[in-house]
Amino acid sequence: MASQSRSRLPNPILHPFLFIYQLMQWLIDKILSPKPPNPNTRLTRPKVAVIGGGITGVTSAAHCIGHGFDVTIFEAGTEDNIGGIWTKVNNTSGLQIHSLMYRFHPSVSWSEGYPNRQQIVSQVRQLWKRYGLDARTKFNTKVDKVYQDDRGRWLIDDPSNGHFDGVIAAIGTCGAPKLPTMPAMDAFNGQIYHSSDLTGKTAQNKRVIIIGGGASAVEALEFASAQNATKITILARSDKWIIPRNALWDMLLALNIFGQETLLSWIPELLLRKLFYRDLEELAPPAGKGIFTETPMVNSDVMTKLRSGAAEWLRCDIEKFTADGVMVNKRARGVQPGGTGEKMLVKGDVVIMATGYERPALSFLPASCNEKPYAAPNWYLQTFPPKHPSISCINCTYMSAIGTVGNWHIGIYTRILLMFLVDPLTRPRPFWMERWIDMTRLLKAASPVGPFEFFTYLELIWWFAFCVAINPFRWKWALFVFFGIGSVLPMHVVEAENKMRNGLCAGEDESADVGIGF
Repeated sequence: MASQSRSRLPNPILHPFLFIYQLMQWLIDKILSPKPPNPNTRLTRPKVAVIGGGITGVTSAAHCIGHGFDVTIFEAGTEDNIGGIWTKVNNTSGLQIHSLMYRFHPSVSWSEGYPNRQQIVSQVRQLWKRYGLDARTKFNTKVDKVYQDDRGRWLIDDPSNGHFDGVIAAIGTCGAPKLPTMPAMDAFNGQIYHSSDLTGKTAQNKRVIIIGGGASAVEALEFASAQNATKITILARSDKWIIPRNALWDMLLALNIFGQETLLSWIPELLLRKLFYRDLEELAPPAGKGIFTETPMVNSDVMTKLRSGAAEWLRCDIEKFTADGVMVNKRARGVQPGGTGEKMLVKGDVVIMATGYERPALSFLPASCNEKPYAAPNWYLQTFPPKHPSISCINCTYMSAIGTVGNWHIGIYTRILLMFLVDPLTRPRPFWMERWIDMTRLLKAASPVGPFEFFTYLELIWWFAFCVAINPFRWKWALFVFFGIGSVLPMHVVEAENKMRNGLCAGEDESADVGIGF
C-alpha cells in the first residue's frame, strides 16, 4: 500500500535538500528492506512471537517475516492500537527529533522533517500491511504468562496460541497515562486534563498551567500555544536538559561512545548553556547534572516561547490546588526538590497534567529473567536475559538515552535474535552473557547513573560490534546482522557446521534457548 510520501520525488531545484533526503530513503529501501513474502509462501524457519503492536513490535515482526521466519503478533488492544503510544497521543502531537533519526524500518519514507501523529501512525500501519502482518496479529490478547514446554519451546499464555522458538517483547515504556493525585485537586474550579487527552479540548483565552517538565510538557505547551491561551505556566519539579531541534547537533551528542559523563562532557554542556540557553541559562540544570545522565528534551520552539513571554517556566514543588490555581514552592537553581523556596499562587483556568505514562511491566516473562544481580535493564546487550538468549526485549528495558529509533538498532536486535535461533554455535552461554554485563559495569564504573540506565547511540553500536566480533562463529553473520543482507550463505555454512556439532556439543540440549557457543 503506497503512501503519498512514497509516490513521487520533490522537484530537485525547488526543494534540493528534501529531494536528496527522499532519494536517500528510496535507496535505503531498495537496498536494505527485506522482501515481503508472498501470502502463499511457506515459512520454514523458526517461529517468533512478538508481544506488542507498536512501532517496535511491527518493525521487528516485519524483519522476521521478511527473512523467512514465521511470526505472530500479540496485541492487547484492537486494530486501532497498531502504532502503540502514537495512537494514544493528541492529533497535535508530532516528532520532536528529525525524521532522519526516526526511520524505524528501511522501507519507511517520510515526506518532511518533523511528521505529525497521523503520518507516523500511517507509516506504521502501512508497514504492518505491506508485510502481511495484518493476517498474523492476534488482537485483544493481553499476555499474562510466557513459559516453556518440556522441549524448550515458548508458549504464550496457553498451548492454543501455538509454540514458538523465540520471543520478542516490544511493549515499550509508555503504558496507561499517569495521573497522580495531588492535594485539594477537587477544590479547583477549572478543568484538569492529562497531556494525552487534549484532542477536542480548548484553551483559547484561558490561563493554562502545565504540571511537569518533560517531553509531555512540551507537547502540552505546543497545544496551549496553538489554542491562543492568554498565559501558559510550566511547573517543573526537576531540571531537565533541553537540546536544539537540530538533527546534526543531536547526532553529534549521540556519538559519545562511552555513554556517560566524561572529562570532556563540559564542552557540549557549556555550548548548550551559552549558545542555546543564552539569556535563559538559569533554566539549565545546575553543574553536576550532566547531559549524559538522562534523556533530554528536543525542542527549540520552547525557548522562543519563553523569551517572547508567551510562556513561563517555574522550578517548583506543588503544594496544593486552590479554587483558582495551584500553590507552589518556587525554588532557586540548584535547590533540590523539597528544599526551601518562595511560596506563590499560580492562577489558571485549565491544568494539564504532563505527568507521563505508567511503565508497562515485563512480569509475564519467567522469573529466571530477573534474578539479581542480572535483572532488567542489566541484561546482555540490555535486551537479552542471560538465561534466555531466545528472548529479546527491544526498546522496553532502557531508562534513558541519546540516540534514534532508526532502522539500525530495531533491525539489528531482531537479526541477532534470529541468528541465535538458527545457528546454535552463535548462541551465548549464560556465563558469558553475565561476563559481558560485568565488563560493561566495569567500563562504566565512573558513570553517575547505572551502566545500563543511560546509553548513547554510538555505545549501542559498540555493543553490537563487540557481540559479533567476540565469537568467530558469528563473523559469517556480520552482513546479515548489521544490514539484513546475505542470510543464504551463512545458512549453508550452518548446515555444514551441523555435521561436526554433535562432536562439539555432545549431550547438549538442542533447544533454541540454550547457549552452546562461546
